[in-house]
Amino acid sequence: MVGAESIARLRAMLGIELATAAFLPAALVALLAGILSFLSPCVLPIVPPYLAYMTGVGVNGLKAQERSAVLPALFFVLGLSTVFLVMGFAASAFGRAFLQYQDLLAKIAGVMVIVMGLHFLHVIRIPILDHEARMNAGKQDGGALGAYVLGLAFAFGWTPCIGPQLGMILSLAATGGELSRGTALLAVYALGLGIPFLLAAIFINRAIGLMNRIKPWLHVIERAMGALLLVVGTMLLTGAFSAFAYWLLETFPGLAMLG
Repeated sequence: MVGAESIARLRAMLGIELATAAFLPAALVALLAGILSFLSPCVLPIVPPYLAYMTGVGVNGLKAQERSAVLPALFFVLGLSTVFLVMGFAASAFGRAFLQYQDLLAKIAGVMVIVMGLHFLHVIRIPILDHEARMNAGKQDGGALGAYVLGLAFAFGWTPCIGPQLGMILSLAATGGELSRGTALLAVYALGLGIPFLLAAIFINRAIGLMNRIKPWLHVIERAMGALLLVVGTMLLTGAFSAFAYWLLETFPGLAMLG
């Protein structure tokens, strides 16, 4: 437990250093949330059909490697990353504009994230989070531009479905107080969601087999996401992220050099 004198001393001498230390656990949460988003029941089952759609061939043609899905998948990931980065910048700007109310914003965000965690754990149900407004990007022929537009559509259209995870990362971005670090959090989230998508395109046959084996465990993954949301929401509500950042800097002073 960090002592009161240590906290007071660190508050007086830390600025950017504290934000850097707080970013590290938040980035880890963002990466894990991105991976769990990819494995979620509303994303994982549609990966092979989407890859097939983007390349302009059926799933069987994709498995037969009639056309490579790697380039379309790359531009698809760039499309969804564009939206996430804009969201991250906007959330960070909002948090910076209301920096004097940061503690209150963190508590409100914590409550919202906890509620969304309870949704994943099926303690309560929020109907809007069970739907996704899918957008049609037109007929695809394996082109990079069409895949990029589809990535934009995915980021907007699946927001209700991956909303709890995305909302958690946006909350961390808004309470961080730094535009660059808040935007970086969403970039890490996009990596966690996008890299598995790219790997699925590169190793399509193995990926389809692996995804079929994972499908029976989707309910477990959903509850794991709920547990992560509860932990992060509680940390936002209680200020544990700040306390953990103080502990990191006190235990590993070298982190100050990263700022």
